[in-house]
Amino acid sequence: MDDMMPLLTRATERTSGLVRAVPQEQFGSPTPCAQFDVKDLITHMEWVAELFESLGRRGPYVEQGPYAGDFPERAERTLSSWSQREAWDGTDPVMGLPMTALAHMYLVDLVVHGWDLARATGQPYEPEPEAVSRALAFSEQMAGTGRQRGVFGPQVAVPDDAPEFHRLLGVIGRDPAWTS
Repeated sequence: MDDMMPLLTRATERTSGLVRAVPQEQFGSPTPCAQFDVKDLITHMEWVAELFESLGRRGPYVEQGPYAGDFPERAERTLSSWSQREAWDGTDPVMGLPMTALAHMYLVDLVVHGWDLARATGQPYEPEPEAVSRALAFSEQMAGTGRQRGVFGPQVAVPDDAPEFHRLLGVIGRDPAWTS
């Protein structure tokens, strides 16, 4: 918890800043996450924040709702739920994973969807190197499960000497060279 909360907090701040800067005119733009346009991606991010808030409080699985325009507020509530030490203990009854794994899943989501949104909307984005390292290590470990559950796409080949962030994108099925 002590090492992850600062990473989650800074990733939340970066990603929330990106969301706040998206004009409605870009809502229909494509994203590197092929099934989502920009509005759908933000809607998905809102749901993920709400879901991980609930999971951090040992609450129920929540279904995705319609676009609400409140990702930054939801993400702050998620941080609040995970700032409680008990959020990190044990296994989640909904997904059957250790709570520390769920926190890493949320970090991956913040970092990668931040990139998705930045790429789709032409915003600069530089994820924190330590967050990228943690997300890459977790994603490499969970790649098979992630693909089975439909969370990760097919791996995209990137050179072994590619930057760590490009390797993370490749592991989860994103092409680091994607452009709209």
